Amino acid sequence: MGDKSTIEWTEATWNPTTGCDRISAGCDNCYALTLAKRLKAMGNAKYQLDGDPRTSGPGFGLAIHSDVLALPYTWREPRRVFVNSMSDLFHARVPTDFVFEVFNVMVATPRHSYQILTKRPRRVARLASSLPWPKNVWMGVTVEDQETAWRADVLRDVPAAVRFISAEPLLGPVDLDLDGIDWLIAGGESGVGHRHIDPAWVDALQRACASSGTAFFFKQWGGRRPKSGGRLLRGRSWDEMPTPKLRAQALVTV
Repeated sequence: MGDKSTIEWTEATWNPTTGCDRISAGCDNCYALTLAKRLKAMGNAKYQLDGDPRTSGPGFGLAIHSDVLALPYTWREPRRVFVNSMSDLFHARVPTDFVFEVFNVMVATPRHSYQILTKRPRRVARLASSLPWPKNVWMGVTVEDQETAWRADVLRDVPAAVRFISAEPLLGPVDLDLDGIDWLIAGGESGVGHRHIDPAWVDALQRACASSGTAFFFKQWGGRRPKSGGRLLRGRSWDEMPTPKLRAQALVTV
């Protein structure tokens, strides 16, 4: 899983693990869970392990793929890489040693920028002081509503060069403290049974970003298909990208 990505804010995906478990409302219509079921039916070897039907599903059991660890070395041209578009690197069942192996690859390939997104920031915080944080590693959390806004507070203690929030699918208004947050991505849900997104929620986030100096990226309004509603907010697209920063804890220079 290292092909070019159609996700607007990244360029490629890299999945050293696959599979996950739903833990909050933002997971209810998980695109990765649906895709894993399809890939299992197609016979894809990486999606043959089933997850707990209460929280996961066919082909979506947490699986480790050591065979793809070296993939970034083969990409000669620099690219932005979404790490684990089909999983969560900080899932409790991903061995700590394997998390370190993934980080070691990122340290050794400074030509790429790596975007890690998690719904489990407490594990990130527990491991943060032991992990290398090169300037090419961006660390993000999903915040889909006010109930999950605490994830951003935990993220602030992680010494990543870029800290970001993915407010997608945005399920309600969110009042966020954006101090120390470099980038915010907002977007609506797509697919059958997609949930409503109110333009006022997005507008408020964009204005909060402007006030705090946080880069803002609006991905989509959503609908039956990802591009059904377009991606214009107040008549324009928002494609701002963050500038990596040095944090209080020294970063690895690569």
